[in-house]
Amino acid sequence: MKQFPSHFAAHIGLDWADCKHDVCLIASDSEKFEYDVINHSPESIEEWVLALQKRFNNQSIAICLELKAGPVVYALLKYDFIVLFPIPPKALAKYREAFTQSGAKDDPSDAFLQLDYLLKHKSALKPLMPDNEETRILQRLVEDRRVLVNDKVRLIALRLPSNRIILRHYSGLMILIQKYSVTLLRSGQRLNKQNAHEH
Repeated sequence: MKQFPSHFAAHIGLDWADCKHDVCLIASDSEKFEYDVINHSPESIEEWVLALQKRFNNQSIAICLELKAGPVVYALLKYDFIVLFPIPPKALAKYREAFTQSGAKDDPSDAFLQLDYLLKHKSALKPLMPDNEETRILQRLVEDRRVLVNDKVRLIALRLPSNRIILRHYSGLMILIQKYSVTLLRSGQRLNKQNAHEH
């Protein structure tokens, strides 16, 4: 079982959204809150995480977010120095309500609220345990398949009479997507069967 650190070089609140993620960070040796925005893309998330890793010299970092699964969680779970603390949406809603009733002049961002909750009530949050390697592979395969299916749907939308030239160029790509999608599905099914036999 993974042992979680008692000390973190930084604490972060991460408010996810479809297009961007708001971030509020405080380093353990500082009292200053830092705010940032990350684009919702694997490249942007990886760039941000690697910058954190370099800045804090690979020391442990705690991140509080309102998710237990999804692309952002999977992207962050692959880094050993990051510990995720999911906050239940209802708990965050109550915390937001209590904070605004306290007479604060400005509405705080959800990223700040998640960070504040993490700093003051960490013992009430349960760190997210990373799955075993097989489960992580299966999750990535499922996520890849979802992306491919979405791409296929967008390409099918190009099947309009005015877009016959575009369709000719993309028809080969659509066949590849379909073949890869089937391969991913079969790989996932094999992993599922293996996991079922092991347990």
